Amino acid sequence: MADAFYLPDPADPDRFVSTELTRGPWSPDAQHAGPPSALLGHVIERCEPRPGFQVGRVAVEILGPVPLAPLTARAEVVRSGRSVELIQATLSSERGPVMQATAWRLKLAEPALDLPVEFLPTGAMTLPAETAAERFPSDQAIGFHTGIEYRFTTGSFATPGPAMCWIRLKHPIVAGTTPSPLERTLAAADSGNGVSAVLDWSKYLFINTDLTVTLHRHPIGEWVCLDAVTHPQPHGIGLAESALFDETGPLGRSTQTLLIAPRS
Repeated sequence: MADAFYLPDPADPDRFVSTELTRGPWSPDAQHAGPPSALLGHVIERCEPRPGFQVGRVAVEILGPVPLAPLTARAEVVRSGRSVELIQATLSSERGPVMQATAWRLKLAEPALDLPVEFLPTGAMTLPAETAAERFPSDQAIGFHTGIEYRFTTGSFATPGPAMCWIRLKHPIVAGTTPSPLERTLAAADSGNGVSAVLDWSKYLFINTDLTVTLHRHPIGEWVCLDAVTHPQPHGIGLAESALFDETGPLGRSTQTLLIAPRS
């Protein structure tokens, strides 16, 4: 089995070969949106990097199924500035664009701002070492679910409803690199609708059309926790939202718009 979600192409720095670890739960031929979102984060961070700046928000649009095939990932700065800049990234297969993302990169305060302590984000979670690993229910022998580790502190895949779940990458997003905090967060955040599912997987599809992650800081360490809840509606549109944590406290929020439909 591959030891990374994507393999870089030595002949083309923008081209990445998808491995079986990217496979999602809906089709054996399509990727989970977590790995390609993280791949977009990978190229965004490498796009004209600026010391003292950090990505504060990434909005990913899923234009269609992402095939298990070679992908081209490119990013460019489309709005530059002294304190904030906007980066746009596109992920394409041989059929054309399959995902797009925009990211705001912001200048970090130097020196750090003297802010009222009582208004700074705080919070404690049950740590991943104190919980047991759980396997994602999938018919696929190899996929995203085998490339990451899930540890629930509340809820489970077998229990419908809100859940808190720690997620850790077992492998790098791109072979030969160490996953950045942003890559880890994007890969984990796309599982919000899965860990907090409220509908029977065998009877319904609940596929996200997008992923928006807003971070007031980047995670420390390998684990990202999702305090996730899914809000379905009878008309077939839903929302999954997650509060994001690491082992030291809150990070930010993520949201996913959901298409809900009966399985045919």
